[in-house]
Amino acid sequence: MNKKKNIYKIQFHNQGKLYELYAREVTQSHMYAFIEVADIIFGEKSKLVVDPSEERLKQEFSSVSRTYIPLHSVVRIDEVEKEGVNKIIENSGTSDGGNVSPFPMPPLQPTKY
Repeated sequence: MNKKKNIYKIQFHNQGKLYELYAREVTQSHMYAFIEVADIIFGEKSKLVVDPSEERLKQEFSSVSRTYIPLHSVVRIDEVEKEGVNKIIENSGTSDGGNVSPFPMPPLQPTKY
């Protein structure tokens, strides 16, 4: 039986930038308000063309077997047919290109009545 492995594209904010990662495993973490991402996929593309943001991500996550991302940082998670290029996208949060980054908000807590 040939079982197809799922591929997920995860987009999340980290230090004022938008990260886009491809991984084979995304689950709800046992830690409250975190998602768990494992088996991050780094494509073996041609060595002639090097994408600096993918190389930076490869270095950042080289020794990581699982990463835990705060739920409030996640923009979206998509199940996709095939992997793409991992990248870091610079946020243009202000029209003048300033260095303002969004303030992280804590997850909503249930209220007691």
